[in-house]
Amino acid sequence: MIEDNLDIARDIADRVERFVRDQVVPYESDPRRDHHDCPEDALITELRGKARSAGVLTPHILADGRHLSQRGTAIVLTRTGLSPLGPNACNTAAPDEGNMFLLGKVGDELIKQRFLEPLVAGRARSAFFMTEPAGEGGAGSDPMMMKTICQPDGDHWVINGRKSFITGAKGAQIGIVMAKSEEGACMFLVDLPDLAIQIERIPNTIDSSMPGGHATVKISNLRVPARQMLGEPGQGFSYAQIRLAPARLSHCMRWLGTCLRANEIATDYANRREAFGKTLIDHEGVGFMLAENMIDLKQAELMIDWCAGVLDSGEKGTRESSMAKVSVSEALMRVADRCVQVMGGLGVTSDTIVEQCFREIRAFRIYDGPTEVHKWSLAKSIKRNWKSAAS
Repeated sequence: MIEDNLDIARDIADRVERFVRDQVVPYESDPRRDHHDCPEDALITELRGKARSAGVLTPHILADGRHLSQRGTAIVLTRTGLSPLGPNACNTAAPDEGNMFLLGKVGDELIKQRFLEPLVAGRARSAFFMTEPAGEGGAGSDPMMMKTICQPDGDHWVINGRKSFITGAKGAQIGIVMAKSEEGACMFLVDLPDLAIQIERIPNTIDSSMPGGHATVKISNLRVPARQMLGEPGQGFSYAQIRLAPARLSHCMRWLGTCLRANEIATDYANRREAFGKTLIDHEGVGFMLAENMIDLKQAELMIDWCAGVLDSGEKGTRESSMAKVSVSEALMRVADRCVQVMGGLGVTSDTIVEQCFREIRAFRIYDGPTEVHKWSLAKSIKRNWKSAAS
C-alpha cells in the first residue's frame, strides 16, 4: 500500500496550475514551435528553467525522492496538462515520466545516479525503444513479436534490429532499449546519441505535443556494457509490465487536463458568441454538447482516480488500466470533438488549443494500445474467469 499524500499533492497541483496558466500558456503561440513543438529543445530548456524557478519542475517526485501516490500524481499531472506545453515544461511528459517511474522502481544505485537523476532534474530527455516496424512483423501492440536481438560479447551485449514510433528519439540523451536474447526479453540503458542508433525517418503524425516526434531507427551492432542491463536476461517483459499500467494512466491524466482547458475555451466562446438572436449556449444543440462534456470529463476523472487507487493498493492494475485507458480516451475524444463543433470555424484553426487537443486525443486512442486491443484483452480475461468459475 502506497502512502496517500493527497494534501501534499493538492498544494503542489495548485502551484502547478498557476505556473501553467500564467507562464506556460503564453508560449502556445511561440514561433519556435514546429510540428513536434520544440525542434532544438530550446523552448523546453527555457520553460524548464521557469518551472525550476517556480518550484514545479518534476512536481510528482518530492525533494527526498519519494514519488507521489498514483492518486496524488493524477491531481498534479492533470494540472500540467492544462496546456499542451505544460508536461514538457514541468517534466511530466511521456516517455520521460514513465521512464522515471520504472528506473525509480527497479534501477540500482548506479543506474539511478547515471540515468535517473538527469531525468528527474530535467537536464535530459529519454526514449523507450520497444515498438518495431509492422511490415517486418515486429513488436507493436504484441511485444512478444519482438525481432530486435541482443547477444552477449564478453562484458558487453551487442544489439541489432529496427524500431519504429520511438517517441522523442531525436534529441534524447538517454534510451531504454528492449531486445530479445536466448533467455527472453532484456532491457538496457544507453547513452544517446550513439552512432549505432541511426534515425531513418520521423513521419509527420497527427499529434504535435511530443518533442522529437516518433522516429523509425536502425540499431546496428550497438555495444552496451552488461552493467547497463536492467536486472537479468529474460526480465525485460516483467519490467515493461511495471511501467505499463502507470504509464497508460499518466496519459489519461495529462490529456484530461488538456480537455478541461479546451472545454473552458469552448464554454467561453459559447457564452460570448451570438447567433440567431441569442448566445450559442442558449441554443439547446450547443448547450447540450457542453452538458455532455461535463458528464464525460467527470467520468474520466473518476475512472482515473479509481484505477490510481488500485495501483496504490499494490495491485498490478493491468485490467483496470486497460479499462481506464479505453474509457478515458473515448470520453475525451467525445469532449474534444464537441469543443471543435461548438466553436465552428474557429475550432479548426490554431488560434486556440482546441484544434490541437482534438488531434492529440485522436492519437491517444491508439498510443499505449488501441481501444480494440484493450477490449480484446479484457474479453480474454472474461473468458478465463468464466472457465475458472465453471470448473
